[in-house]
Amino acid sequence: MSWEVVIGLEVHVQLNTQSKIFCSCPTRYGAEPNLHTCPVCLALPGALPVLNAAAVDKAIAFGLAVGAEINRRSIFARKNYFYPDLPKGYQISQYEIPIVGRGQLMLTLADGTEKVVGITRAHLEEDAGKSLHEAFSAETGIDLNRAGTPLLEIVSEPDMRSPSEAVAYLKKLHALVRYLDISDGNMQEGSFRCDANVSLRRAGEPFGTRAEIKNLNSFRFLEKAIEYEMERQQDILESGGKVVQETRLFDANKGETRSMRSKEEANDYRYFPDPDLLPLVLEESHIETVRASLPELPDAKKQRFMEAYGLPAYDAGVLTSSRALADYYEVVAEGLDAKLAANWLMGDLLGALNRSGAEIESCPVPAGQMRKLLQRIQDETISGKIAKEVFDVLFEQGADVDDIIERKGLRQITDPAAIARLIDEVLAKNPGQVADYRAGKDKLFGFFVGQAMKASQGKANPEQLNRILRERLDQPS
Repeated sequence: MSWEVVIGLEVHVQLNTQSKIFCSCPTRYGAEPNLHTCPVCLALPGALPVLNAAAVDKAIAFGLAVGAEINRRSIFARKNYFYPDLPKGYQISQYEIPIVGRGQLMLTLADGTEKVVGITRAHLEEDAGKSLHEAFSAETGIDLNRAGTPLLEIVSEPDMRSPSEAVAYLKKLHALVRYLDISDGNMQEGSFRCDANVSLRRAGEPFGTRAEIKNLNSFRFLEKAIEYEMERQQDILESGGKVVQETRLFDANKGETRSMRSKEEANDYRYFPDPDLLPLVLEESHIETVRASLPELPDAKKQRFMEAYGLPAYDAGVLTSSRALADYYEVVAEGLDAKLAANWLMGDLLGALNRSGAEIESCPVPAGQMRKLLQRIQDETISGKIAKEVFDVLFEQGADVDDIIERKGLRQITDPAAIARLIDEVLAKNPGQVADYRAGKDKLFGFFVGQAMKASQGKANPEQLNRILRERLDQPS
């Protein structure tokens, strides 16, 4: 019997509030170490936490987006454990009653099938600080700027059965929190990271002993870490050993996980309600106000793109993978061939952004100029081939589409008489090939097309050129 992997993810989402969850310190990334701190996030004696209302609203928005139960009453607790960058010696989190209860996320997998992954809960908590090692020798620096940053921890059910399913879930979640504008989702800065719980079992048997892989901050690392962990656990089980419940780290350089600490030896977190924070009680009207502020969500937007623009499911999925890309597409596609717009965005635009390492939010080609470029294809001012040359200038230098066309003399030749003159010159220069074509060598047609386009410097309208060329060649000699 083959082994089946069982995967659950715990995703930590930094909420993009202006201030921390229990104090007024800013949450801006990249400041000098320990600049954004105060008595509350430094845990000085007598300092008391005050809950950030914006963090609560962002948690509610997420819960509503995944169809989850929003608990009208939730409790903050103290989770006691020691980390050098956790000033209080405990973390304020939610345990027994989180703000968000059970929900679900619908995934579309690579083969087109759909899968529902359950969400167990999502709770609010504060982030810890950060330990710094690079600039120190035999020492560790502590930066507490991140301490107290609001986190939403989203815990999935163990519903995923392959590394690719786990990646699909994480990508869908990443897109959703950005759609909702509750997090910038910056994985390099740690705004969106996850822990993976991985175990193996024989199909149909109870769950096996799981290992937790901590702090994965890229989709690729998640996939590689799970693949390695599956092989490691399979080797242990097939050699007669037992998998130990433990916390592991993924070494990206070596492509392997290594043991961090044993869960069996971990201290009890000794949760108890935080005496400095009252239970969080939500009124129905508060929840409905948040519901009314929700944007169109990815699944609904994808369905609308398929219906309104006649796009296939794949195209609609790509174009709605981010809110910014979907908004960009709607500006470009207005009044144009929707499929033409989709092809240019999915191919040329996203390809150029990927090569330059840029995101759609910082795209150097404004949506209005992209739309104008496609308009010039549709009104036959330029050909699709010339449009790619104009696009390259737009992406690298900016400017206006019409100005580029005029400055570079790229306007398409659409006058049938002018095209006919070009073709006659090409045929006159190649009498041998003309004779061969008329003798039955139809494959030479492409040769004449290439010569005529070269003579026009690529400016001849391809459709007209092909039609007139065939008429000329099919005339009796």
